[in-house]
Amino acid sequence: MHRQAKHDRIATGGKAIYGAPLGILMLEARFPRIPGDMGNAQTWPFPVLYKVVKGASPRRVVIEEARGLLQPFLDGARDRSKHPGVFHGCGHDGHTTMLLGAARYLAETRKFDGTVVFIFQPAEEGLGGARAMLADGLFERFRCDEIYALHNAPEGPQGRVAINSGPMMAGADFFDIRITGRGAHGAHPHQAIDPIVVAMTLAQAVQTIVSRNTDPRHATVVSITQFHAGSAYNVIPESARLGGTVRTFQDENRQLVRDRIRALTAGIATSFGATVDVDIRDIFTVLENHEAQTRAIVETARELLGEARVDTEPRPKMASEDFADMLRVVPGAYFWLGQTPGPAVHNPGYLFDDGILPIGASILARIAERRLAAARDA
Repeated sequence: MHRQAKHDRIATGGKAIYGAPLGILMLEARFPRIPGDMGNAQTWPFPVLYKVVKGASPRRVVIEEARGLLQPFLDGARDRSKHPGVFHGCGHDGHTTMLLGAARYLAETRKFDGTVVFIFQPAEEGLGGARAMLADGLFERFRCDEIYALHNAPEGPQGRVAINSGPMMAGADFFDIRITGRGAHGAHPHQAIDPIVVAMTLAQAVQTIVSRNTDPRHATVVSITQFHAGSAYNVIPESARLGGTVRTFQDENRQLVRDRIRALTAGIATSFGATVDVDIRDIFTVLENHEAQTRAIVETARELLGEARVDTEPRPKMASEDFADMLRVVPGAYFWLGQTPGPAVHNPGYLFDDGILPIGASILARIAERRLAAARDA
């Protein structure tokens, strides 16, 4: 059940070698008493949900994690996969290991009354894993009263829990802008409608949306993260493509940015004589913690770690997390667990800190014991 045992199996998106399946198989082998269930959504064609049952209480608590990332990594990276260009660049292998540790402890001790459901969710990195599971009837088939999840925080410090009630992480859109001009020889630019020039102009113009259109009191990010055009030194291509992301906490800001991207794109394309196609997609919901479950995490973390290692006023992050969609259906909370400071997630030099594995597993297990015990004693 060691975290690094999963690296040979990691791939991207909803493929069956994503990382979660190995965790599930190990769980099944070590805990044959735990009944499992097979989902049929396209993004999870393998067992992804297990439950531990004890006593007659109808209450259920669910804790969730799993996932992988396609991204270049530094040569010799510790957590790279045998699959080219893939490594655990966000720590989900560690999160899965924590959840397996909590499952093992709870299966062996059973110091709770009710049902604990463990969700190993694939396809989190912008691929809609949570929404696919919800559409497949996850909580209709496995009714849950509360839900909890965590994520490592590479800014540290090691072993500090950070959580607040309300918005914790931004909602996000992904967008693609396809620009079509007219190709020509690189020596004859006057014969072309250069899509690269259009794309460069548009990429700069889009940056004015945050500085000149959105309310400066409301955090908003617009980032161009992809620019694709051409394949030869002496050819002006016919087309170019920009891709990027929008992050914000306000629905009105989100819609404003969408409208401004479309307006700027149409106007700039017209001025150059090019044509454009804009595709903006809702990928992540704003992650908002529920008050009662946030308080439960704070109390559990203080019990295990002490007052000084619990931060109840962290700044919300502009990153996104599709656990937010589950929180729209079931009340719950999500928290960050600090690790030894190092490169940020999604950075080629990122490394997960194995030292926080027992901390995360202990918090997940203890929150289940406390919440189900509280229900029993109520």
